[in-house]
Amino acid sequence: MRLGAAFGNINMGTDWGVIRGLVHELEAAGFDGISTNDHVIGGHPDRAGDQRVHTSTTGVHEPLVYLSFIAAVTERVELATGVLLLPQRQTTLVAKQCAELDLLSGGRLRLGVGIGRNWMEYEALNEAFTNRGRRIEEQVEVLRHYWTSEHVTYQGQWHNLDRVGLNPMPIQRPIPIWMGSYFGFVNERVLERIGRMADGWMPQFPPADLEPILDRVKAYARDAGRDPEELGIECAIRTRPDDDPARWVDLAEAYRDLGATHLKVFAAGDSPAEIVAIMRQCLDAVGPVVKAA
Repeated sequence: MRLGAAFGNINMGTDWGVIRGLVHELEAAGFDGISTNDHVIGGHPDRAGDQRVHTSTTGVHEPLVYLSFIAAVTERVELATGVLLLPQRQTTLVAKQCAELDLLSGGRLRLGVGIGRNWMEYEALNEAFTNRGRRIEEQVEVLRHYWTSEHVTYQGQWHNLDRVGLNPMPIQRPIPIWMGSYFGFVNERVLERIGRMADGWMPQFPPADLEPILDRVKAYARDAGRDPEELGIECAIRTRPDDDPARWVDLAEAYRDLGATHLKVFAAGDSPAEIVAIMRQCLDAVGPVVKAA
């Protein structure tokens, strides 16, 4: 398994020198990747009502710019979005930005995508919210065409392309596209889409709940004529301040036994330095499990 560090929201702060130092520390410690999430804007909390959606009270770095900075100050770690909210963005522009990031990082990008649930962001970006699930499927097809063909001709419901292409192209052809799913919530259409289209899945379930859901995703992959064992699986360890490291080891072993290919560490703390310290403790604890997988 590969072990990644999650730079979620703005928990690493906004001081570029501090962020650079923390990234260096994590890479030197042995982490295999760094991931971040996506919210372009946040609405006033009053607009959210009782919905559990992102608001303007929480800062979020723009993920592709953020990962470009991290790419420039690292040499080895994988760069991942977990996730980029693809249907609220223009597909061709995403193709260009990701190709450039992959090229200038030496082929280190893994693009995690999702549809999100915050209608306020779609409204502000002038994109439709209600058809985002259908549109992401066409977007994934178009992205892969862009990253593998010199010129693309594509006629779809939302894309009309006539012999257009990227220059320069990415190193990875295509860049791997993984898909996320909402924490603790099972949507059968999303599971089918993952099994049919994704290079990997980022589930957010405890091991006991994950096993039967993972079986369904693999069945959808087989139905699509794919080898389900080639589907990457990235699970998460969410640390707590009073954690016993034995809990982290138990989780890592359970996810390993389910066939996870990646683990991602989320940590909470009062400062970026404290967060990174907890991440390093988790690495020390689960390292033997990860290396043995």
